[in-house]
Amino acid sequence: MRDNSGIGRRRFFTTAAALGGAAAVGGTLTGQAAAAGRGTAAGQGAAAGQETVAAKLAPVTVTPADAQYGELVHGMNNRYVGSPESVQLVDDVSQVAGVVQAAVTAGKRLTVRSGGHCLEDFVFNPEVQVVLDLSQLNKVYYDTKRRAFAVETGAQLLDVYTLLYQVYGVTVPGGICYSVAAGGHVSGGGWGLLCRQLGLIIDYLCAVEVVVVGADGKVRTIVATDEPDDPHRELWWAHAGGGGGNFGVVTRYWFRTPGATGNDPAKLLPKPPREVYLVAQAWPWESMTEAKFSRLVQNYARWFTAHSDPGAPELALASFLVLTHRSNGQIAMVTQVDATVPQARRLLDDYLAAIGDGVDVPTGAVTRGFAEFGPMAAYAEPRKLRWLEATRYLGTTNTNLTDPTYRQEYKSAYMRAAFPDRQLAALYKNLTSTDAALPGASITLSSYGGEVNRVAPSATGYPHRESFFKMMWMSLWNDPAEDAAYIAWNRRCYAQVYADTGGVPVPNGVTDGCYVNYPDNDLNDPKFNTSSTPWYSLYYKDNYPRLQQVKKKYDPKDFFRHAQSVRLP
Repeated sequence: MRDNSGIGRRRFFTTAAALGGAAAVGGTLTGQAAAAGRGTAAGQGAAAGQETVAAKLAPVTVTPADAQYGELVHGMNNRYVGSPESVQLVDDVSQVAGVVQAAVTAGKRLTVRSGGHCLEDFVFNPEVQVVLDLSQLNKVYYDTKRRAFAVETGAQLLDVYTLLYQVYGVTVPGGICYSVAAGGHVSGGGWGLLCRQLGLIIDYLCAVEVVVVGADGKVRTIVATDEPDDPHRELWWAHAGGGGGNFGVVTRYWFRTPGATGNDPAKLLPKPPREVYLVAQAWPWESMTEAKFSRLVQNYARWFTAHSDPGAPELALASFLVLTHRSNGQIAMVTQVDATVPQARRLLDDYLAAIGDGVDVPTGAVTRGFAEFGPMAAYAEPRKLRWLEATRYLGTTNTNLTDPTYRQEYKSAYMRAAFPDRQLAALYKNLTSTDAALPGASITLSSYGGEVNRVAPSATGYPHRESFFKMMWMSLWNDPAEDAAYIAWNRRCYAQVYADTGGVPVPNGVTDGCYVNYPDNDLNDPKFNTSSTPWYSLYYKDNYPRLQQVKKKYDPKDFFRHAQSVRLP
């Protein structure tokens, strides 16, 4: 859902002077010092000797001769392992431009890693000679000069949430997976359980810092903002959902609620719910007929297509339904509701009843792993949790992020309507196939719409503002010998579900293209995409020509590229 940390573990540091007037509150502070620093220059803690400032390192070069090299040449998907000449690690934004310039001057192919969650081979492939690793570029702080929260691109999402909430009582509506880094997550638009209530994380993006390469081969660093008179506003627009690895190296983002005034950090981003209800329920596959399965899936689709208007009270509820392969044993659904809204428990109960209506299969505890999550037996009945506790729990009960042997394959689709009968039949056929046991194969339906759809499709680089839920084909397995079976299942299922539109979810009245943060190189291949809709239109729809103009202006040499990067016009 790409989307074990705590404030004390990460390097949220730096003094106000080092940040050029930014107020820095970090994990190296005691709780009292952090509280004292809220909304101030945070130098209060430093003056009292309570802040530890780590020394800034020069870029570190790691080569195949170094023991740690193997740790740095792959991401979460172990199907892709690189063999670059070097990995360059930086821990300060000022170091990035020099690494990029050296690669440009030497004619080296460079790619960028922030959190390592890219699902395709965009970062680690045989053509890459230099990997710029931003994982240590992970500071999070309040910037008094910009009246916004700065998040460096290597910062992991759970660390971002923890710092923002524990110190300031605010958040950004980002993804679930704890170790996804801000870099690629934000640039692709993001998704999370709060998006129906608060919109996407990019809807709070007010500025972005990008290292770009000009036509003359000179490297420069640009800060692009959402201000109407900013000459670089189009670069900001492109990074608000226009995909990662397309225009330059993002070193940091700044976030603030649009239209927010004043200088109190606690009022410049939205507040999450104080408490939420969390419930995880399962339906046993052994009791499922095709009619019951279709009723369950259609109930989900119809509920979200009917309850996703901006401002609707039902936006307090978010849910994802995981349709596992029958060999897994259980279909599972996780639901979270803002417990502070009026009649929150009634909303939850009515929703669960609506999803189960006519299915006639009793629900039980989720006792098996499903998709990327582990068992959640303790949540068979709704439990009320503090918001950050629930966020930490969902973020870390994720075997995909903790098992270093997983191999993966993904596909995606946005949905604007309930399922046609033929699509339901194709889903059931493939999820109950008996040619191979595939317990790691699944399709996740994730709630969407609401405040996401309040924003016009052309207002940001992210165009999918008319959908009500999205789908993720996910296969996870450990043994390379199973590659062929899992990849073939993903391809076959996807092609059959969208057989009427050339094997892909072309934008129309039912489907709305694909999610760029679940990249799928098959979309480029005419063997798998037989439609007249190219991959870039599935990701970016009508925004693609505008993204190409940004590419032409800020990356005219096409230095930053991968298999699905924005092409020069």
